[in-house]
Amino acid sequence: MEIYFDNCATTVVTEAVKNVVIQTMTQDYGNPSSMHMKGVRAEKYVTEAKQNIADILKVDAREIYFTSGGTESNNMAIIGAAEANKRKGNKIITTKIEHASVSAPMKYLEKQGFEVVFLPVDRYGVVSMEDLKKEMTEDTILVSVMYVNNEVGTIEPVEEIGKYIKSVNPHVVYHVDAIQAFGKMKIYPRHGNIDLLTVSGHKIHGPKGTGFIYIRKNTKLNAIVLGGGQQNGMRSGTENVPGIAGIAQAAKDCYDNLDENVAIMTKLKDYLIDKLTPMEGVVVNSQKGKAGAPHIVSAGFRGVKSEVLLHALEEKGIYISAGSACSSNKPALSETLKAMKIDKQLLDSTVRFSFCKFNTIEEIDYAVEQLNILLPMLRKYVRR
Repeated sequence: MEIYFDNCATTVVTEAVKNVVIQTMTQDYGNPSSMHMKGVRAEKYVTEAKQNIADILKVDAREIYFTSGGTESNNMAIIGAAEANKRKGNKIITTKIEHASVSAPMKYLEKQGFEVVFLPVDRYGVVSMEDLKKEMTEDTILVSVMYVNNEVGTIEPVEEIGKYIKSVNPHVVYHVDAIQAFGKMKIYPRHGNIDLLTVSGHKIHGPKGTGFIYIRKNTKLNAIVLGGGQQNGMRSGTENVPGIAGIAQAAKDCYDNLDENVAIMTKLKDYLIDKLTPMEGVVVNSQKGKAGAPHIVSAGFRGVKSEVLLHALEEKGIYISAGSACSSNKPALSETLKAMKIDKQLLDSTVRFSFCKFNTIEEIDYAVEQLNILLPMLRKYVRR
């Protein structure tokens, strides 16, 4: 038996996505910049992909640019916006719970002389509007807030934030990392006053190494990948047609069945939270229902190291995460959990279960059954 509860790290590619990727690798494999028919056919995939994603977001297709994934998209948004707007000011605002692909570029910009403010969060990881209001000044040029936290599933008040910062200064660039939100909820950048929105393909059953960034018209952004001038010079390099076709197919599949998929994942999340909450020594960090993302459950297991529990469950065919997959090969205490002021004894005893539309209640029952068997044994072993 194999049970995969690590869908925040990556997802299985669907049959429809696999088919279009194979088609563009083996049949319609031309370079989209070539003028012959092979190139024209390849370019059509790119054009249609832009339009499909633009239709989902209710934006102009010319505002969609394809990248190699969420990390590149976030770097492009943050470094590109900071560099393009540095004459207007020097201050950047973000939060203490951002993904490394946001926090690392922020630390890079600090070294370049920018003032970066990392806003605190509450017990559930929600940014305080009051803290944001205290930090907004005339020198603020960029605000970057994630839509859904990748570790605990917190949904940030992105529309409220966008409305406020634009009322203070309409020229402030507003970036939202939607990597764990896209495909799980309806997102309309214009309604949220969002200038830059970033997405990754392999979180939504698309291929790895794919992503896109929405760049609102007239947003000042410097390109950070230079070369042949593809994608209007904003992101040079021969377009990854198989990946672009794949992420567009994955996005279409998600949003064609969004309500059904979200209902499935929310049911799974709430069911697991209900099973974990009464268990001895277990602290759940995620919220039920619409208060949190539909697909993420973070829980601390007192007396058991997260890595030990991860491997114990793996031996039973259950795959979970000990934190963000991008840093899981170098275990470290979670900055998100520390910002949420989680009990210090639980910082290295917290794991994440993350679901997709293919998971089932029966899988959760099996996982809970195994937890009830494993936890007493693991705790007894630790006490010795």
